[in-house]
Amino acid sequence: MKAVILAGGFGTRLSEETDLRPKPMVEIGGRPILWHIMKLYGAAGVREFIICAGYKASYIKRYFFDYFLESSDIEVDTATGEVKYLSSVAEPWTVKVIDTGLDTMTGGRLKRIRSHVSDGPFCMTYGDGVADLDIQGLIEFHKKMGKLATVTAVQAPGRFGILSIDSGEQVRRFAEKPADEMGWINGGFFVLEPAALDHVQDDSTIWERQPLEQLASSGQLAARRHTGFWKPMDTLRDRRELEALWDSGQAPWKR
Repeated sequence: MKAVILAGGFGTRLSEETDLRPKPMVEIGGRPILWHIMKLYGAAGVREFIICAGYKASYIKRYFFDYFLESSDIEVDTATGEVKYLSSVAEPWTVKVIDTGLDTMTGGRLKRIRSHVSDGPFCMTYGDGVADLDIQGLIEFHKKMGKLATVTAVQAPGRFGILSIDSGEQVRRFAEKPADEMGWINGGFFVLEPAALDHVQDDSTIWERQPLEQLASSGQLAARRHTGFWKPMDTLRDRRELEALWDSGQAPWKR
């Protein structure tokens, strides 16, 4: 199983941090939030990652290019330049960083990496949110439901997209950011079949609108409810709250 992480947006609501680096590289406890998300998947046995980069993509590429070096003790022969790696705490991950365009929308980013996920179902999430989520349980739920797409449903204020879920755990309606409405919302952790991306037209397609709306209306979008910890890092306040949880040693998402 592979995990696709959308990491190409401008992160304008966190401009205090994102003027210098892409939002997924903003640090919590000295590590990018992207790393925290990958640790969540890694703990579930998901070790292949596809990072859909865009804004300041070179920052993400450089981070993973240097990752093994930064995670290792080394011995350097200064006369020859030979480097020996003595030990390493690097995770056993394979990471592809794909530049999916500066202005590409979320659906368009997925369409651009389709050739990398054509061999079976894959996980997908955004590069700015963490949860104490059972990833393996989500994958098993997706297989049991037999739909093209599964979304994790969480409860939060109505400024997010609302999911209407029936008793059979099938999404009947998806509405992005409806006014004055509360309920189950898109928690951002998906499992998708490659065919789900047929609903994406081009770079301008927003995944959370036409594709999810069409999948819901055709009975091909299931939802797994998550009532535990979930938090996106949308603002500087969110970052500070996540940092405080990490510093307390009680971060619910820690793996």
